[in-house]
Amino acid sequence: MNTMKAAVNSKDCWGCGYCAATCPAVFKISDKDGKAHVHALPTADNAQLAKDISEACPARVIEVWED
Repeated sequence: MNTMKAAVNSKDCWGCGYCAATCPAVFKISDKDGKAHVHALPTADNAQLAKDISEACPARVIEVWED
């Protein structure tokens, strides 16, 4: 299996918290700037959830892909 990657364009993030609330194993909201950040790569257990979140992000700032 290829490695899953995730990225957040934190500059344009609204900080709504949807990603961190739905998949805290991959995403978190930074205490420093209030924006979403990736803190762990998606695993086989949560890759589909991370992909779903990227499609549902209201700010459209999350990307998840296989590398």
